[in-house]
Amino acid sequence: MDKLDKFDKAILTALRQNARQSISHIADAVNLSRSAVSERIKKLEQGGIIRGYQVLLSESQKEGVSAYFEIQHKCPRCADVVPVFQNIPEVITCRGITGDMDLLVYVQANSMRRLHEIREHIDAQTDIIKIKTHVVMSEWINNQG
Repeated sequence: MDKLDKFDKAILTALRQNARQSISHIADAVNLSRSAVSERIKKLEQGGIIRGYQVLLSESQKEGVSAYFEIQHKCPRCADVVPVFQNIPEVITCRGITGDMDLLVYVQANSMRRLHEIREHIDAQTDIIKIKTHVVMSEWINNQG
């Protein structure tokens, strides 16, 4: 699927709002027949636009602990230090950011002890200048799909 039309976009918007809503409800919302919506969803799935459906738990319902690490490094490019994070399975995202820190790394660990081990491992890397940890305590909004 190279290009999404307005109906595909409307279907995706509806699914992002509630992926469990009925095909009939989506069809009414986007002004298409149920069979047309079903066919479009099937094509979006087959084309890799829709990669799956998932249950997102609030932070308070998750096992383990999650945290954001703000990281400052001395490499010429952020990409040079990224392999450090690729080798840690608990790292969920690693993003380049603006400001006095260079990277924002999101980690989900099974325990506070493991989170501490990961932090110590990162801090021990010669290219890491500074690491600042923010443990996630609550989550009120998560619009990621």
